[in-house]
Amino acid sequence: MHGFVKRRTLATPGSIPEALDMFRSEIRFYREIAPVIGVRVPACYRAEDNADGTLLVLEDLSSWALGANPIDHARLLADLHARWCGETGRWPWLRPVGAAADLVGALYDEVWPAIAAHPVLTARVRDVGDRLVRRAAHTESIVGTAGPLTLCHGDASSRNARTGPDGEIALLDWEDVNAAPGVADLAWLLTSSVPPERWDETIAAYGGPDGLATALPGCVVQGLLSLNDIIAGVDGGDDTAVAWGQRLDAAVDRLQRG
Repeated sequence: MHGFVKRRTLATPGSIPEALDMFRSEIRFYREIAPVIGVRVPACYRAEDNADGTLLVLEDLSSWALGANPIDHARLLADLHARWCGETGRWPWLRPVGAAADLVGALYDEVWPAIAAHPVLTARVRDVGDRLVRRAAHTESIVGTAGPLTLCHGDASSRNARTGPDGEIALLDWEDVNAAPGVADLAWLLTSSVPPERWDETIAAYGGPDGLATALPGCVVQGLLSLNDIIAGVDGGDDTAVAWGQRLDAAVDRLQRG
């Protein structure tokens, strides 16, 4: 059967992917959660893990449009989170909020001096970035206080969504699946993917901003690390550094407005 083949070798010892067990988490997702999740995900034909790594053979959705309308994307996330609120104990292997926060914090402290000099950052983003040094791990940990735990995608960016010919949205790439407040997915959708002028309507489509101010600082950390990947040429992606700068400024603006 033809499909999209995703192979992962073992994660580097001591790395964030190893600490989060990202690759096996996606295997477990397709084995245990995908059949009952209630939202569109790629069909799974093979899900294997062994001493050499992992293998997934998934439905090929490359003919579908990349991304999704942020309003529809937010509504889909809200439906997912409402369906599984309080039910994550069914999958005790789901990573908790703050997993590998110490590694994320150490990475942030290491790369921030290079990020800080980038011209796309506004003065207020640079100021917040400075204040996050030695505090980035804390911002990761406090996300758990943003609301009740539910099943979260963990990387709910537009790059991990596809829209079919009939408008149906599928969510891809479940390596970061976790148990967290649902607003964490909304915060990352906004920071990673939504133009600032569409934030208000996207938040309204999700159901409101409750908990968003608690989840956004961690997304600023992750957004700055994503910008660093673009600067370093690790990930050209489908985005530009300028767009990251604009969304990070929107996140800081919302935090400062309270």
